[in-house]
Amino acid sequence: MDFRFDMNAVEAVMLAGVRIVAFLVIAPPFSYKAIPGNVKAMLAVGLAIAVGPRVIPGYQAQTTGDFFVSLVLEVVAGAILGFLVWLVFAAIQSAGSAIDLFGGFQMAQAYDPQSMINGAQFTRLFQMTSLVLMFTSGGYQLVIGGLLRTFDAIPIGVGMDLSNPAALIVKATTQMFLATLQIAGPLIVVLFLADAGLGLLTRVAPALNAFQLGYPLKIMITLGLAGMVFVALPQVVSQLSQQAVTVLMGAR
Repeated sequence: MDFRFDMNAVEAVMLAGVRIVAFLVIAPPFSYKAIPGNVKAMLAVGLAIAVGPRVIPGYQAQTTGDFFVSLVLEVVAGAILGFLVWLVFAAIQSAGSAIDLFGGFQMAQAYDPQSMINGAQFTRLFQMTSLVLMFTSGGYQLVIGGLLRTFDAIPIGVGMDLSNPAALIVKATTQMFLATLQIAGPLIVVLFLADAGLGLLTRVAPALNAFQLGYPLKIMITLGLAGMVFVALPQVVSQLSQQAVTVLMGAR
């Protein structure tokens, strides 16, 4: 029996695996610390083998120096692609942080080492909910599908044109702030009007000291209206998943 060891195929799969690992370390939902590292490693190996028929044809074995340069290029490409996806889904975390700030919950913020988030109750709640929804709704499959398609747009060992990812990062950041306002904007406006009303009431009746009532009033408003924002999160996560795939396909 004749066994042949194709070095071209091994190098191509290794380079693809390096890009996938760099992507999984940064991009949600796979970057969550509660997912064991060995699970991420096995997922990266499985995806690299699955994408092998796409990256092996046409690949030529490189010298040792060129191969290490290609490894660095794949790490950079995977990190940039993961950061683009992280920017898209950061809108949900930013919306929760804005609600915490205007609702008076920001003083109870704490650091979550698993999700690496420093925020209060709604920040962590929105982040955890978005991660759960990505797995239950199949959004993670869209993200993985977008990652695998990048091997057609950015062949292994070639590297990325950094001018295009820079423009995508600026665009994704703008869309993140826009999505944050769309998610938390209505509740922020209500809380702002509550603050303005308390300020006017203090001017009319200074002895009432209306700002002492401000904290329980704003907490009541936040808890009462945040449920409306929470109900809309499944649709928001679905739209953000589609947007993340669009961003990945736009990278060259």
